[in-house]
Amino acid sequence: MFTRMSDIDRMFGTMDLLRKRMGRLFSDYGRLYLSGPEFTLTSNSPRTNLLESGDTFDVQVEVPGISKDNLNIKIQGNYLEISGKRSVDTPEGYKVHRNERGRNTFSRSFTIPNGVDAEKVEAELKDGILYLTLPKSETAKPRMIDINAA
Repeated sequence: MFTRMSDIDRMFGTMDLLRKRMGRLFSDYGRLYLSGPEFTLTSNSPRTNLLESGDTFDVQVEVPGISKDNLNIKIQGNYLEISGKRSVDTPEGYKVHRNERGRNTFSRSFTIPNGVDAEKVEAELKDGILYLTLPKSETAKPRMIDINAA
C-alpha cells in the first residue's frame, strides 16, 4: 500500500494546527517543568528557604503585603503547612483603573527531615518575610553515647 506525500504533509499540518491551538489554551503546554535546579512555582506561591542548624530548622517565607492575621502555620510531627490570603481593598471613593495585586490565597506544605517540638516554635513577620524557628524534638537531636570499658 502506497501513501502519497501530500497525505503525510496534510497529517503533519493537522498535528501542527492542534499543537498551536493547545498552546493557546494552555500557556504551559510543552514547557519542561524540571529542566532547571528548582521546581516551577505558581505565581501566588511564596518562595521559601528551609535551613538546618544543629538544633533547629529555620524557615524563611516571602509574604509581602500579607498581615500576620491572614497567615496560618500548622505543624504536625514532621509536616509543616503554611497558608495565607492576600486581600486588597479599594478605599471608599476611589475608582479602580488597574488592579494587578488582586486577592489570592496560597498553601505550601513541607515534610521536615526530623521531628519538631511544636510547643517551642517561634514565628516572626518582618519586612514581608515570615521567619520560623522550629526546634528539633529531643528524640530527633543527635546525642553522644558513652562507651563503658570492660
